[in-house]
Amino acid sequence: MKEYHIPVLLNESIKYLITDNNGIYFDGTLGFGGHASEFLKTLSSEGKLVTTEVDMNAFNYCKDKFSGEKRIKLYNANFSQIDLVSKIEFIAEYDGIFADLGVSSFQLDDASAGFTYRQDSPLDLRMDKTLKLSAYEVVNKFSKEELEKILFEYGEEKNSRKIAEKIIENRQVQTTSDLVKIISGITPERFLNKTLSRVFQALRIYVNNELGVLEDFLKKSVGLLKKGGCIVILTYHSLEDRIVKDTFKFEALSCICPPEFPVCVCGKEKRLEVITKKPVQPSEKEISLNRRARSAKLRAARRV
Repeated sequence: MKEYHIPVLLNESIKYLITDNNGIYFDGTLGFGGHASEFLKTLSSEGKLVTTEVDMNAFNYCKDKFSGEKRIKLYNANFSQIDLVSKIEFIAEYDGIFADLGVSSFQLDDASAGFTYRQDSPLDLRMDKTLKLSAYEVVNKFSKEELEKILFEYGEEKNSRKIAEKIIENRQVQTTSDLVKIISGITPERFLNKTLSRVFQALRIYVNNELGVLEDFLKKSVGLLKKGGCIVILTYHSLEDRIVKDTFKFEALSCICPPEFPVCVCGKEKRLEVITKKPVQPSEKEISLNRRARSAKLRAARRV
């Protein structure tokens, strides 16, 4: 399984996240335990790592992987439930909070997980299989206008209207291969892979409400972060990176009053100090060893 969870920007993540080896940390995207394993190596015997993971394959794998490790707690939950998990664990604040927003290589490569367009599988794209809405329902039941909006907003796909029209013309779409065939018929070969990536990304983000969940997680995390503690987020596309950047920027402001106001009346509290003025990106060496790390960006901020 090692090949499926190569931790991206590992050294950089540890550098920004672990400020106290005896501290309590939260990893909201446990996955197959790549980052978590290394975090535990850095922590002392007094340290603690609380984790969440919605994917049952990854969660069950990590239950076995960490079965003898008393310093880690695993929850089959979405990271936006950090507040609920913290109450269960009687944790008021964390020394550091981490999330890697990438889809694991296992999910991308395993046809049964329903995330890849390179193999035939049911059109699903749900991280959490208990969610009611799958990509199948979106593609086969949503209107042309709704499909176009999803592809444009979440996939930043310029040909969203044309693709949406073609999908409507070719319902029912049962599998990933059915959808690939539709898109292949109207997309030049040299643009096909990027177009497919954007379409599947858009559907995945929508089905899992990834951007809304991320915003919720970030808001809750700032309030649960200990003074001096750091929040570290790895993103892989511009939509989620923009949310992280804007959230950190807003939380770093001490006033949001209009410039013409003579005195501050907003009562805005500065809660974060951004410590990565520009996002940290993988080195050429890391990208050569792990091609899927190429789009990663790390942003970190410290609670004040």
